[in-house]
Amino acid sequence: MYQPLSFIHPGAKIAKNVVVEPFSSIDNNVIIGQGTWIGSNVTIMSGARIGKNCSIFPGSVISAVPQDLKFNGEDTTAVIGDNTTLRECVTINRGTSDRNKTVIGKDCLIMAYSHIAHDCLIGNNCIFSNNSTLAGHVTVGSHVILAGMVAVHQFCSIGNHAFVAGGSLVRKDVPPFVKAAREPISYVGINSVGLRRRGFSSKVIMDIQSIYRTLYQKKYNNTQAVKIIEGEMEATKERDEIIQFIQNSQRGIMKGYFQN
Repeated sequence: MYQPLSFIHPGAKIAKNVVVEPFSSIDNNVIIGQGTWIGSNVTIMSGARIGKNCSIFPGSVISAVPQDLKFNGEDTTAVIGDNTTLRECVTINRGTSDRNKTVIGKDCLIMAYSHIAHDCLIGNNCIFSNNSTLAGHVTVGSHVILAGMVAVHQFCSIGNHAFVAGGSLVRKDVPPFVKAAREPISYVGINSVGLRRRGFSSKVIMDIQSIYRTLYQKKYNNTQAVKIIEGEMEATKERDEIIQFIQNSQRGIMKGYFQN
């Protein structure tokens, strides 16, 4: 259902049961899936790929060109997964030649005034609270929660099931399954509440705790800790995910609370 006061470019591909409220603008080279609701005063620009059953609230701007002086008009996209909600005034920029796309996964909630810059890759089931800001080239896993006013430096990574406390400045990579807080950003424990809510067993949670005790609470450097974790701890999916994250970190992982 299209309101007469909305603008929809003839080249946009929009499913029949999409609702577009008044004063919204949809550009050419846009695809929107079934059951999606577009609130009033939303701007959806070229390159947007929006899934099924999404909700986009007033004032949002989707797939604007990157705020990157190196951008030279490349044909890139901004992809929004099914069942994702973008609240008021969310801004999402499309990709550059680095990754060619910005991606937000399925079943995410991106709260008001959040910004997701070019070439960010966001997993499924994430919640970004109000005013969360991601610079370019950030990678975020699935089931990640960013509390209000979190700011993430460009090229940082945040692992699956991590929780980042409100007002944090994320300048280093945040490993999976942890809680991050303080200034500078530091390990403050594992995300045990979130893990229990998502069905992780007590044994798995205890195993994750043991891994991070070795990494953060026994004063080893990262290389020493990873060697001990690999050699002495049971091989599990979670253990291997943590090790792989540390080994692949480009910016280095955040410090623990016993580390300077």
